[in-house]
Amino acid sequence: MTHAATTTSTRQRRRRAGPARLTALAASGLGLLLGTGALLGAGPSAAAAPSGPSAAGPSAAGPGTAHCSLTGRHWTAQARVDRARTERFAAYGNSGVGWTGGDSTYSVPLPAHRTAWLFSDTFWGPVNADLSRPTTVPFLNNSFVVERGGDLRTVAGGTPEAPDSLVPPDEPGTWNWLGAGQATPASLDVMFLEFGRTGSGPLDFAWRENKLGRFDPDTLRPREVVPMPSAAGVQWASWLLRSGGFTYVYGVEDLGLTKYMHLARVRGTDLASGRWEYWTGSSWSPTETDSARVMPGVANEYSVSRWHDGYLLVTHDTRELFSSRILAYVGCSPTGPFTEAATLYTTPETGAAGSYADADIFTYNAHEHPDLRRGDRLLVTYNVNSLDPNADLYDDVTIYRPRFVEVKLVPGRHR
Repeated sequence: MTHAATTTSTRQRRRRAGPARLTALAASGLGLLLGTGALLGAGPSAAAAPSGPSAAGPSAAGPGTAHCSLTGRHWTAQARVDRARTERFAAYGNSGVGWTGGDSTYSVPLPAHRTAWLFSDTFWGPVNADLSRPTTVPFLNNSFVVERGGDLRTVAGGTPEAPDSLVPPDEPGTWNWLGAGQATPASLDVMFLEFGRTGSGPLDFAWRENKLGRFDPDTLRPREVVPMPSAAGVQWASWLLRSGGFTYVYGVEDLGLTKYMHLARVRGTDLASGRWEYWTGSSWSPTETDSARVMPGVANEYSVSRWHDGYLLVTHDTRELFSSRILAYVGCSPTGPFTEAATLYTTPETGAAGSYADADIFTYNAHEHPDLRRGDRLLVTYNVNSLDPNADLYDDVTIYRPRFVEVKLVPGRHR
């Protein structure tokens, strides 16, 4: 993990990256916060079988028609760092074999007791002995890390000598950031967001379209990439939820400093069926442009999962810039409304007063991993980045890695 003395000394070198990496890293570091585009994708997923925390359960009715025990009461969060998983990823990243850092951090349970961790922008090895990284290391826009029995291995495109993104760009000046994923009996399905350059500046880029990538569930090699609905300006990649015979697809309308939740659904699990329906605020419509804003204040990545007899929304608080707060909301239906319940965690890395003592460091895109809950303890991840990525992320490999937190929500009195 990060040690302040190491961080301070290595950062004094202020290494600089090549032109391509300057563009990619500046974009990923600032786009999320300033609205030049969404930073990466989505949320974790459900298992292939309809059991566990993402399976059918509470009512899928609209606002005002569902009731549950979660709303109308106070909640208290008890959080602690999941040191075992945090240290496992740190040790693997420090080894310099494959993945050495990334963000998004979604998880999908796979057959044979495996978990696929899905990452968007990804640094490859090697790592220097002082925990800096050479400026010549490969930089990918999407990758997987497979966990089995505590062991980790990287899955990427290309070759070990010349790695590439699992889903490379279709044309020059574009790239694909991944989003939510789910396992089906036939494939691992992952939502992707295509972005493209709009000018020569580091923040001159924009979202272009949504895609679905299908991967072999055994080898995790891509089988096909197909277009997804993209007519409403909504990035349909924030989260996938199975409930009541539907797969709910959560998205974000990213207007910069304000971001809105949107919601679609598909009967069954085939996201490529073409039979999407969109929540209008009161009913479901087959027309994408009828999609309504569910609520403001969500991040580009967030989670909505079954919890007790209702639903739990976990998101970074985007109502304030560079927020360190991870919030929990509760609701009785996949469509909401969602009521703020508690601050789950305050990220210690953020800003000049944070653990890196660096005003450029920020945290973002928290979400839950419902298939990795331990009893009543939630597993929440968030990402760490820098507003000066082309110096900080090369000087200190520990910054650009996921953090893992276990949280227990304790109910209090009714309001």
